Amino acid sequence: MLFVQTRQQPSWMRLSYCVEKSGKIPVKTLAKTFASGKTEKLVYTCIKDAGLPDDKNATMTKEQFTFDKFYALYHKVCPRNDIEELFTSITKGKQDFISLEQFVQFMNDKQRDPRMNEILYPLYEEKRCTEIINDYELDEEKKKSVQLSLDGFKRYLMSDENAPVFLDRLDFYMEMDQPLAHYYINSSHNTYLSGRQIGGKSSVEMYRQTLLAGCRCVELDCWNGKGEDEEPIVTHGHAYCTEILFKDCIQAIADCAFVSSEYPVILSFENHCNRAQQYKLAKYCDDFFGDLLLKEPLADHPLDPGLPLPPPCKLKRKILIKNKRMKPEVEKVELELWLKGELKTDDDPEEDASAGKPPEAAAAPAPAPEAAAAEGAAAEGGGGAEAEAAAANYSGSTTNVHPWLSSMVNYAQPIKFQGFDKAIEKNIAHNMSSFAESAGMNYLKQSSIDFVNYNKRQMSRIYPKGTRADSSNYMPQVFWNAGCQMVSLNFQTSDLPMQLNQGKFEYNGGCGYLLKPDFMRRADKDFDPFADAPVDGVIAAQCSVKVIAGQFLSDKKVGTYVEVDMFGLPSDTVKKEFRTRLVPNNGLNPVYNEDAFVFRKVVLPDLAVLRFGVYEESGKMIGQRILPLDGLQAGYRHVSLRTEANFPMSLPMLFVNIELKIYVPDGFEDFMAMLSDPRGFAGAAKQQNEQMKALGIEEQSGGAARDAGKAKEEEKKEPPLVFEPVTLESLRQEKGFQKVGKKQIKELDTLRKKHAKERTSVQKTQNAAIDKLIKGKSKDDIRNDANIKNAINDQTKQWTDMIARHRKEEWDMLRQHVQDSQDAMKALMLTVQASQIKQLEDRHARDIKDLNAKQAKTSADTAKEVQNDKTLKTKNEKDRRLREKRQNNVKRFMEEKKQIGVKQGRAMEKLKLAHSKQIEEFSTDVQKLMDMYKIEEEAYKTQGKTEFYA
Repeated sequence: MLFVQTRQQPSWMRLSYCVEKSGKIPVKTLAKTFASGKTEKLVYTCIKDAGLPDDKNATMTKEQFTFDKFYALYHKVCPRNDIEELFTSITKGKQDFISLEQFVQFMNDKQRDPRMNEILYPLYEEKRCTEIINDYELDEEKKKSVQLSLDGFKRYLMSDENAPVFLDRLDFYMEMDQPLAHYYINSSHNTYLSGRQIGGKSSVEMYRQTLLAGCRCVELDCWNGKGEDEEPIVTHGHAYCTEILFKDCIQAIADCAFVSSEYPVILSFENHCNRAQQYKLAKYCDDFFGDLLLKEPLADHPLDPGLPLPPPCKLKRKILIKNKRMKPEVEKVELELWLKGELKTDDDPEEDASAGKPPEAAAAPAPAPEAAAAEGAAAEGGGGAEAEAAAANYSGSTTNVHPWLSSMVNYAQPIKFQGFDKAIEKNIAHNMSSFAESAGMNYLKQSSIDFVNYNKRQMSRIYPKGTRADSSNYMPQVFWNAGCQMVSLNFQTSDLPMQLNQGKFEYNGGCGYLLKPDFMRRADKDFDPFADAPVDGVIAAQCSVKVIAGQFLSDKKVGTYVEVDMFGLPSDTVKKEFRTRLVPNNGLNPVYNEDAFVFRKVVLPDLAVLRFGVYEESGKMIGQRILPLDGLQAGYRHVSLRTEANFPMSLPMLFVNIELKIYVPDGFEDFMAMLSDPRGFAGAAKQQNEQMKALGIEEQSGGAARDAGKAKEEEKKEPPLVFEPVTLESLRQEKGFQKVGKKQIKELDTLRKKHAKERTSVQKTQNAAIDKLIKGKSKDDIRNDANIKNAINDQTKQWTDMIARHRKEEWDMLRQHVQDSQDAMKALMLTVQASQIKQLEDRHARDIKDLNAKQAKTSADTAKEVQNDKTLKTKNEKDRRLREKRQNNVKRFMEEKKQIGVKQGRAMEKLKLAHSKQIEEFSTDVQKLMDMYKIEEEAYKTQGKTEFYA
């Protein structure tokens, strides 16, 4: 027998223990196990051929029933033609063995996930493949030649080493040192019920079964007992369900709490008891659990605001009670009164609620500090009335909790949910809230990201809505997607939601705690559980599943088919779409062997699970299996089936081929292939070119093709906008400015003509006056005549003043012209600049219009392409493919639109910067001209020059 375990060994061992009183195995038990629709005669013939007794009434010893004989019988009853076909495809039918080289290639090409890092997960080499051959090959000659026979190949494919999930995922592999709120916790609703929610039966055994199945949070609905002893009972109140004793439930929990897992158990109390019976609840918990009960917070994890919950690893073999708790000040006062025997119950004023007071060793510890102090805190040594008044003054406090029971509550303190903002404000990790599935869904729809963030700090519990009287379950996946820790289900109902729950918690050693993905724990990450886009740091995957065949699916001669579903994020969930053909009249070894079912885009593999469901032709389920996508192994694998209740089935299994890849959007396949395998991509491209050349098609390099396509695209593009700089010289050429210039020249010419006319008139007047004074006088008389001299001086002054006035008027006009020119030029410049901006905006609008037209065309082409895609067989598959393609198209177009916007923004910024510089230069030039006129005027005034006319 092989040292390495194969899938058949558990079945062989199970049959080995099916013995009669004599200790021998009946042959008829063996025949019944291997019936699978075959005739009884044929089964017994196979038993005989395997070297076992074939008489119906015969028995055999365990020593006779060796694994090798069981293995031989297995393959005689159920020939594996599917594996033989795979074997032939590897050897190409040329030999009866797989060579070492062929096996290495098979392991790397088919059995290895190409997404895995080659450093952390090296490729298969000859040494490792030789070890596998030595483990599974029985033929010594082939072992020496390092060859694998068909039998050795079968043994390897059916071994635990070739399981569909990494074997370490079944063991403890997750970190268990994170806060409690960072884990999914396997949780039960109304655990005591074995059937319906109304009129159903309550059973203590349900607590044993549920805990042994890996559940870590069980629920107890506690009510007052009505017998003489007034023992608290557990039942579904006002629903006509039977009753069981609370203490019996606690005894069952104590017996089974840490059999399947040593990680903490949370008891969710729905407490309807009076204080007298609550005392009994506390006493039974203290008596039966002892040190297993966590009665006070851990020293290094106090109940302070802002501090996280303790990790599961620090709560091993501890039971936590989830029950309403009094405020610390109230609890302290009432505990002291109770311990003194002075606390009266609110049920019977004459009855001492401390009856049966616990021994000193069992005295309850002092409560840990809370976030806020109670308003109107009770006075030291005050009575119960004061204590209750203090509690009543504090919003949300509970006045009807027995102080001993209250003191046992620590890390799971239920409060009424007041909103996500209030929870952030308080920031108390040990406060938790429960939500009916409908309320939880509403919060999830309205504030999905807030819900995820809430579940990073504190715990939430989801439970089925009240209308599920038949104990059916809601789909838990949507709440796992939001990070809800306790997604409580009705364990007594083996429906699809429960199968998903049991399948999910099968991993990490079945301990009942699963660490949530990183982005659902980190405060600096936001995650939307309804998003279609990939999450930061998480690579989307593509998964394809080919169902090849089944083995021992039914002991009847019936038709069978297989459904393959995926559950995860809403965008990743695909159900009731992928189904094999019906193989009629064969429950033994049906061969389906159809095209692979492709889950093209799995946004979040960490939360996704793959589900196989096998059905009879009538629709009755044969078996199912849930596999987490993040632990799935690629390649040819055997998937052992489970019952509806998730119990392992003996022989039924599926033979499948699983391919896993990184999701690559359309259009990036070649690029991804080049990155993944540059040599292989180059070799394939070269081979393609050679084949095209052989067909007479001229080779065109990828670069040339891209250049040609780019050139064609460039032809359609408008030439880039080039704007001439706006300067004084360019503005002077504008018609608007030339019109102003002509007007100014005309005004200046008129002024100068006016001045010339005045000078002529003054000159004529002055000449006439002098002529009159000198008339009839000699030169000497003129020279010595004071009147003439004074007249000349007066005329000179008059002329000088006139000339100064003319100059001033001309300078004033020139300055005004400059100012008017400046205003005209500035207005003209702004008009020209506005025109340039408008041209740029029009170009941007045309670019966006062209992009929208291109998007519309692409959308129409995509719809046509998907509609004509023959590989997409169902409407849902086509819809999902179209949605995926359109999402990629929209993402690409949004990126292009963003690039156009960025380009436009840069161009506009550059243009406006140039405009600002032009205005600045214009203002500088105008100011220089104004300064020139001012300097001339000041210089003229400073010189004090006397003007003479010629």
